[in-house]
Amino acid sequence: DPVDDRHAPPGKRTVGDQMKKNQEEDEEDLNDTNYDEFNGYAGSLFSSGPYEKDDEEADAIYAALDKRMDERRKERRELREKEEIEKYRMERPKIQQQFSDLKRKLAEVTEDEWLSIPEVGDARNKRQRNPRHEKLTPVPDSFFAKHLQTGENHTSVDPLQGVSNIPSPLTSTPFPGGLNTPYPGGMTPEAGELDMRKIGQARNTLMDMRLSQVSDSVSGQTVVDPKGYLTDLNSMIPTHGGDISDIKKARLLLKSVRETNPHHPPAWIASARLEEVTGKLQVARNLIMKGTEMCPKSEDVWLEAARLQPGDTAKAVVAQAVRHLPQSVRIYIRAAELETDIRAKKRVLRKALENVSKSVRLWKIAVELEEPEDARIMLSRAVECCPTSVELWLALARLETYENARRVLNKARENIPTDRHIWITAAKLEEANGNTQMVEKIIDRAITSLRANGVEINREQWIQDAEECDKAGSVATCQAVIRAVIGIGIEEEDCKHTWMEDADSCVAHGALECARAIYAHALQVFPSKKSSLEALLQRAVAHCPKAEVLWLMGAKSKWLAGDVPAARSILALAFQANPNSEEIWLAAVKLESENNEYERARRLLAKARSSAPTARVFMKSVRLEWVLGNIDAAHELCTEALKHYEDFPKLWMMRGQIEEQSENIDKAREAYNQGLKKCPHSMSLWLLLSRLEERVGQLTRARAILEKARLKNPQTPEIWLESVRLEYRAGLKNISNTLMAKALQECPNSGILWAEAVFLEARPQRKTKSVDALKKCEHDPHVLLAVAKLFWSERKITKAREWFLRTVKIEPDLGNAWAFFYKFELQHGTEEQQQEVKKRCENAEPRHGELWCAESKHVLNWQKNIGEILVLVASKIKNTF
Repeated sequence: DPVDDRHAPPGKRTVGDQMKKNQEEDEEDLNDTNYDEFNGYAGSLFSSGPYEKDDEEADAIYAALDKRMDERRKERRELREKEEIEKYRMERPKIQQQFSDLKRKLAEVTEDEWLSIPEVGDARNKRQRNPRHEKLTPVPDSFFAKHLQTGENHTSVDPLQGVSNIPSPLTSTPFPGGLNTPYPGGMTPEAGELDMRKIGQARNTLMDMRLSQVSDSVSGQTVVDPKGYLTDLNSMIPTHGGDISDIKKARLLLKSVRETNPHHPPAWIASARLEEVTGKLQVARNLIMKGTEMCPKSEDVWLEAARLQPGDTAKAVVAQAVRHLPQSVRIYIRAAELETDIRAKKRVLRKALENVSKSVRLWKIAVELEEPEDARIMLSRAVECCPTSVELWLALARLETYENARRVLNKARENIPTDRHIWITAAKLEEANGNTQMVEKIIDRAITSLRANGVEINREQWIQDAEECDKAGSVATCQAVIRAVIGIGIEEEDCKHTWMEDADSCVAHGALECARAIYAHALQVFPSKKSSLEALLQRAVAHCPKAEVLWLMGAKSKWLAGDVPAARSILALAFQANPNSEEIWLAAVKLESENNEYERARRLLAKARSSAPTARVFMKSVRLEWVLGNIDAAHELCTEALKHYEDFPKLWMMRGQIEEQSENIDKAREAYNQGLKKCPHSMSLWLLLSRLEERVGQLTRARAILEKARLKNPQTPEIWLESVRLEYRAGLKNISNTLMAKALQECPNSGILWAEAVFLEARPQRKTKSVDALKKCEHDPHVLLAVAKLFWSERKITKAREWFLRTVKIEPDLGNAWAFFYKFELQHGTEEQQQEVKKRCENAEPRHGELWCAESKHVLNWQKNIGEILVLVASKIKNTF
């Protein structure tokens, strides 16, 4: 039977068709091709059955079990997957990783090397390599004009027309299958009527008409620039980074907010900014102007409108805003900012002050635009209108004379009795005019008055004010403030610790006078404490006679001042207080030897050896005789010293060097070997013995000595470095590179090894090596020095100077860095820069560094000062890197 739907598609037109369809849907596909060993059939065998509560509970239990089993194997599976990925990456690295080292080396390729790379050959055949392009030559207008004038007839048959070209008996013009008329209803143009020049002029006229149609009739400026049309398309690209759908949603939401509450200013501001971000500036302007109509009393809306409008329009908007909000300070400031002329700014601000005379912000902006005399007059009026503004009172006091400034500050204290800055300014004023005796009284009165007015004295704030006074040059005010507040709010048992921290903080901030004032106050309170080292040294040693460092500081200060007898007297008093002090004995010896009193120095050393015999005293005795040229006496003293202190390596070193100086190579070798038996961990002894063998040509023996040293002292960078340099000096660069690789494996964080490794590389690889060195030893001075030398070798003067400064700042005790820095300035710096480096080096007093110690400890340079040694070391440096 047919169904009710007469127009049903085939297969659904009868009831039998529909029943057959339903039966096919009920039957499941249980074919073998649809069976999987793990999942079974694609469809469930029991999908037709009811899904009851116990089925749901069973499914939940199985799901929980699957989740639990998955969590148990999760870490193991993730670890295995990670290892497989790493293994895969190692076996099949990316193309980018394979060529990373080559890409890094491309930075060193010069332009000439790049241009000299040969071009890749073309393997195609000649026809493919050199295709013949179709040549098209434009036909000139004269060609058409000439043929139009000749009036030639067609003498050939057009196969598309299909009719013979039979001339008419009335005219010579042929009439083929169609008309010769170019357009239905038109006429065939006569010869000479087509002018291509006129067609070009008509085209230009048409373009001008179209451009004029889009011109702005109000301002008279063309919206479309014919010349820069394509380049101006960039300005039409929206600058927002969101999705278009998000913009539409935001626009719809903001529209709903505006319609729901039209008097809500943030809705109008947000809508305008949304349109501005999407590039629709004119829509934003229209929206915000509509917002000013709906919210005329909103300051933010008017400011946003002024921001979005251009030039003169913004001024008109601000003028309209002033009429609605005559007391708005921000609108007046915006109006002044829109003016470009100073006089116009002043006029706007003065008009603003007439309406809002209580605004400190407006007064400050207006005063900044005035000349000093006019500013003083305006400030006089400003403090009348704003008597509680401390800044206005202090600015007026700075512009007044001394007497008027005192009166101004007195009035300020009457109007603002709770501000400390007025009192401090008054004290600075008195100090600047020579009334230093009034400073202490003013600060004391300030503390009393502020407490009387209920102000809590915050000592941290007052100390900060004192530091500012110190930096401004008001020393008396700074010290008075420190004395007044240093003891406020501190328990008695915490005074010393707190004051020392305050003094250290002042020194760190560069406020030395504040630190001196704190130490002076601490001396008065704790006269017998050793922590007051910065106080007067005479009082210090009187209270702390057993503190050797205080005696030495006093003697050194007198010596540097040129008063040698006073230094001797201080050391004599030090002997009485500390009779067996090694430091005082050696200081006295140094004082005499530096002032050419060699006999006195000998007698002092003899007394020291008898009363306070130490290894250092014997070492100084040997050195004094050695530098004075008494080799035999030095040798005897060294032998005597080694009987008592055979485990002191410097004595063995001196003995070997004395023998080397006397050309006794065998005795020197014996001295070094004996020293190494007693002191096997002395690096200097190993190096001296190795260099001795190298100097006499025994390269194999020197190599063996260094290898033995590495076995006895593993992970010692100095021994490894000497081994590398030994091979390099012998011309075996491959072996030196191999040793350097081993050294970096054993001592991966050694700065001296990385610094040497940079310059072992070829020039193109040095930069890469320096980057690796900085990763391993970021703050090592030797690595920083190597980078500075690298920039120097590449003639990057500014960068080299920056890295030299960084090196000497991080390690001022490294003499090599100062020597290279000075050499660098001698070649590329001015005389002032050279003297600055020399002065900083003398203040730092460096004592370490391979090149530095080689010269400073040489017997011929024992009386030279730091500056002379710096010049000497710099002269020995050769630019071989």
